[in-house]
Amino acid sequence: MKIFNNPLIRVVSAFLFVALLSLSIHTVRSNISSAPDFPTAKIEANSPVVVVEIPAGASGSEVGQILYENKVTKSALAYFRAAVADPRSAQVAPGAHELNLGISARQALAQLLDPARIPNLIKVFEGGWKSEVIDSLLKYGFTKKDIDTAFKKIVLPSGFSNAEGLLFPAQYSFPVGTSALEAVQAMVNRFSDEAMGQELLAAKGKYSPAQLLTIASLIQAEGGAGDFYKVSRVIRNRLEISMPLQLDATVHYVKKLRGEIFLSTNSTLIKSPYNTYRNYGLPPSPIGNPGSEAIAAALKPADGDWLYFITVAPGDTRFTRSHDEFLTWKALFVKNRKAGVFK
Repeated sequence: MKIFNNPLIRVVSAFLFVALLSLSIHTVRSNISSAPDFPTAKIEANSPVVVVEIPAGASGSEVGQILYENKVTKSALAYFRAAVADPRSAQVAPGAHELNLGISARQALAQLLDPARIPNLIKVFEGGWKSEVIDSLLKYGFTKKDIDTAFKKIVLPSGFSNAEGLLFPAQYSFPVGTSALEAVQAMVNRFSDEAMGQELLAAKGKYSPAQLLTIASLIQAEGGAGDFYKVSRVIRNRLEISMPLQLDATVHYVKKLRGEIFLSTNSTLIKSPYNTYRNYGLPPSPIGNPGSEAIAAALKPADGDWLYFITVAPGDTRFTRSHDEFLTWKALFVKNRKAGVFK
């Protein structure tokens, strides 16, 4: 047959194809855009809520179905569409979430991303101690026996024998049924998965990864964020000339004191391998769990010849190589402390 050789028929056929294709696309888009959704709700203190459980590895469509079944959103598709349009949806944590009923899909996503709406959220803050993480695990509902067993069975990176320092600072939420071992292992795995954690574990040179992590914990405890790299250099400089570190934070770690700026002479005499007033070199292990910035500072300290640093007032930390200058600044610190400048 020669019918399709006719130019006019070929043109008409092309137009029909384009029209059908456009109609199909419009139909699909219409179905998606018409997904039932609640209007943006005004959230008040007495607005009804429900606790929903998001399984680990749940897809956007699965989360949408859970929200719809619990009357959070008007349809599963509305949430799925909102999740696809917002890359942050990949950050929705597994576990329990307290959500309002009858809210828009976008509000539902925002609430799923809100840490304040995660009951029993375990928070490991930068510089937090292992003992404080254990307290959080107890409050979460794990038994002391299970927690103790978890820390005995936990798998640590090669070269490490203590979980202190490896419990990466973050906010953790776990699905129902998670064991204490799985929870603690997740914190260590998070450290190993983080870019700075990987860089530290791969470090080669004068200091081992374990020693670098200990240095990072000292930096986290002693320095303000803007001074991390200088504090790192002071620590390195002292170690290189076998000068005692004499860091207050190591004694505070032994005494389990937080928020103290004063250290008595008697405290510096405490018999402990962590007391850097009595012992040379680094403590035997980290004195807390450092964040990424402190780890980065441990790996790449600033250039400088400083041997001393002291915070004479909030936001005013000074560095020097001169012991005489340090003593002058220490007198200023004492004066400011007595005047209540640090309150």
